[in-house]
Amino acid sequence: MTPVTTEEEETTAPAGSARRAVVGRLSWGLADQAASSMSNFAVGVYVARSLGPTAFGVFSLAWVTYGVVLGASRGLATDPLVVRFSAVPEASWRAAVARSSGAALGLGTAVGAVCLLVGLALGGSVGPAFACLGVVLPGLLLQDAWRFAFFAAGAGKKAFLNDLVWGVALVPAMVVAAHVGSVAAFVLAWGGSAAVAAGYGSLQSGIRPRLAQARGWLREQRDLGYRYLVENSSLSGAGQLRAYGLGAIAGVGAVGAVRGAELLQGPFLALLMGLSLVTVAEAARVLRRAPDRLGRFCLLLGGGQAVAALLWGAALLLVPDGLGELVLGGVWHSASELIVPATLSVAGAGLGTGAAAGLRALGAARRSLRAQLFASVCYAGGGLGGAAVAGTVGSAWGVAAATVGSSAVWWLHLRAGRREHHVNSIPEVRTS
Repeated sequence: MTPVTTEEEETTAPAGSARRAVVGRLSWGLADQAASSMSNFAVGVYVARSLGPTAFGVFSLAWVTYGVVLGASRGLATDPLVVRFSAVPEASWRAAVARSSGAALGLGTAVGAVCLLVGLALGGSVGPAFACLGVVLPGLLLQDAWRFAFFAAGAGKKAFLNDLVWGVALVPAMVVAAHVGSVAAFVLAWGGSAAVAAGYGSLQSGIRPRLAQARGWLREQRDLGYRYLVENSSLSGAGQLRAYGLGAIAGVGAVGAVRGAELLQGPFLALLMGLSLVTVAEAARVLRRAPDRLGRFCLLLGGGQAVAALLWGAALLLVPDGLGELVLGGVWHSASELIVPATLSVAGAGLGTGAAAGLRALGAARRSLRAQLFASVCYAGGGLGGAAVAGTVGSAWGVAAATVGSSAVWWLHLRAGRREHHVNSIPEVRTS
C-alpha cells in the first residue's frame, strides 16, 4: 500500500514539520531522477563508445522519437493525475492510478505497433532501431507512469526504488547488447530492462493497470489531458523535428554531436528533471495552503535551476580533452564545441520550468499550452534556421536563443494566470 499525504494532514501539521515534508519529497525526486539519469547517461556513453558517431546518431533518432511518445503519455495519462490526485484520499488515488496507468500502457501498445510496422518498412540502418523501439514502448511508458503515480502520492522513495531496479536490470542487458554490437540490440536492452521495472511497479503499488478503463480516464480528464497532450507533444515534437532536420542538413553525425552535448549536461539535467517530477505537486500544495506564495516558490525554483546550469556549464569548459574522450570517445570533439550554447539552453529551460510548474498547479492549461506552443515553434525554428546558416554549431546557438527568449513568455503567462486565479477566487458579495 502507498500512503497518501492528504491536504488536511499537511495543513494541520506544524510549520517545521511541513517544511521537512516538502524537503523530503524534493529530495526523493532528486534521488529518483539521479538514478534514472545515471542509467540514461550510461546507455548513451556505452552506445557512443561502442558504435561511433554515426550509429550513435541512429540511436539518438530512436531516443528522440521515444521522447515524443513519452510526452504524449504524460499529457494524457500522468499530468492530469499529478494535478488532480496529489494529496487526496488513498482510495481516490488508487482508482485514478489504475485508470491512468492503463491509459499509458494502451498508448504504448498502440504507438509501439505503429513504430514496429514503420521500422520493418524502412529497413536499412534506421529501420531495425525503430522496430525494436516499438516492441519496448509499452514497458517504457508504464514504468514512467508508476513514477508519477508515486510522486502524486508523496511516496518518492518508491519511485526511486523502481528506477534503481531498472538500473540494475540494465547492467546485464547492456553487456549482452555490447556483444551483439548493433543499435537495435541496445534499444532492446534499454527498453527491456524498463519492462522489468514496470512489472516491479505493479508489485510496489498493488495496482493493476486497467486497460478497459483507459478510455474513461481520457474522457474524464479531457479538459486538461488534450491540452497537455498538445503542449507536451509540441515540445518533444519540436525536438524530433530539429533532430530529423539537422540530420538532413548536416548529416546523422550532427545529431550524435547534439546528443553528446546533452549527455555532458546529464548530471544537471538529472537535477532539473528530478525537480520537475515533484514541482507540480508541490506547487499545487503551495497554491492550496498559501496562494500568495506561489510566485515566490516558482521564482526560487526556476532561478535556482538557471544558476546551477550556468555553474555546471562553466565546470564543463574546464574538462580536459583526455577525460572527455574517455567518456564519449570520438563524439567528444564535436560535442565539446556545443557546451556554451547547450548550457544557455538548459539555463533558459530551467528558468522557464519554474513558471511552467506554477501554471500546471493553477490548472491554467490554456495559458501553459500557448506558452509551450510558442516555445516549441521558436525551438524548431531556431534549431533548423541555425543549422541552415552554420551547421551543428549554428543549430545549437539558435536553440539557445529560442529557449532563453521563451522563458520570458512562460513568466508572463504565469503572472497573468495568478491574476486570473486571484480574481476568480474572490467570493461574490451579494447586497440583497
